[in-house]
Amino acid sequence: MALTKEKRSRDQGNVTKTQGFDAKRTLTLRDVSEASGVSEMTVSRVLRNRGDVSGPTRARVLEAARTLGYVPNKIAGALASQRVNLVGVIIPSLSNMVFPEVMTGISEVLDNTDLQPVVGVTNYAMEREETVLYEMLSWRPSGIILAGLEHSTAARAMMAQAGIPFVEIMDIDGQPVDNAVGISHRRAGRQMAEAIVASGYRKIAFLGTQMAGDFRARKRLEGFEEALRRAGLELVDREYYSGGSALLKGREMTATVLARNHDVDFLYYSNDMIGAGGLLYCRDKGIDVPGKVGLAGFNGLEMLDGLPSRLATMDACRLEIGRRAARIIAAHNADPELAPEVVELFPTLQPGDTIRQR
Repeated sequence: MALTKEKRSRDQGNVTKTQGFDAKRTLTLRDVSEASGVSEMTVSRVLRNRGDVSGPTRARVLEAARTLGYVPNKIAGALASQRVNLVGVIIPSLSNMVFPEVMTGISEVLDNTDLQPVVGVTNYAMEREETVLYEMLSWRPSGIILAGLEHSTAARAMMAQAGIPFVEIMDIDGQPVDNAVGISHRRAGRQMAEAIVASGYRKIAFLGTQMAGDFRARKRLEGFEEALRRAGLELVDREYYSGGSALLKGREMTATVLARNHDVDFLYYSNDMIGAGGLLYCRDKGIDVPGKVGLAGFNGLEMLDGLPSRLATMDACRLEIGRRAARIIAAHNADPELAPEVVELFPTLQPGDTIRQR
């Protein structure tokens, strides 16, 4: 599904007319000066945190810059091109086993170009993402790859005004600012629910993160519950946790749910790591999997292939997402007039050994 450049330009034009700026033009100190009603020299002092500027004036300048999406150029005058050969990659976590494979795909492609990836971590917090994005853009990179479609208003303003290619990755359930590569998490959730119901399970529980910042896990659960409702079912139990994905969390949550609800016959986990913990708990307790209780996770982590049983899961296309995103950045650097595109990939359900065979 490709979005034409003409359509995207019209969409951006609505915002541009409101702000009075050309979305294709890089913002300058003069723009912030005019918006805040103070001199360019004062704006410069505020943004460099230099000189004696009153509190109200400083606040007015910072608010104008934030509203416009202005980011100071730290290499102004240093390079004729006003660009460095860096590609910013902004991801939620380094401990989540999903993102190293994405980085591998990005590096594979960029290794064959003059572009180099640099990484920033947001810890699933929009405020942190805004800060990382601001710092990266201040060095005028050749492009940005960042996880997810949900961003703060200020972050979206910076992205719209940066004048470089962006690729939002992992998710296509929403409206990207520029390019996007990912899967439909709602569809993935629906497909998993349909497979579970088709295998005869009816008392289904969900185990996962609180999902305050994990929008993709939330969308999978939404799709999962939608498919259950179509089958005349609903979740019989839920168990949430905060913190990173871990085997121990999976064991603890599984014990809690099975002790609380003896009728549960299927446990759907938001990711493979806690699902693997649940599988190990069931084996330790002699619970028949998949006969008495079925299990499924998400992500298709290869590191779990050594478990005694293969956990049912879905491949999230991580490596290919990284490759496609890097190719888009490289292509747009070679031809800035290329139209934005949305690339949808399709994960494969892997039933493993933890869903009954039909």
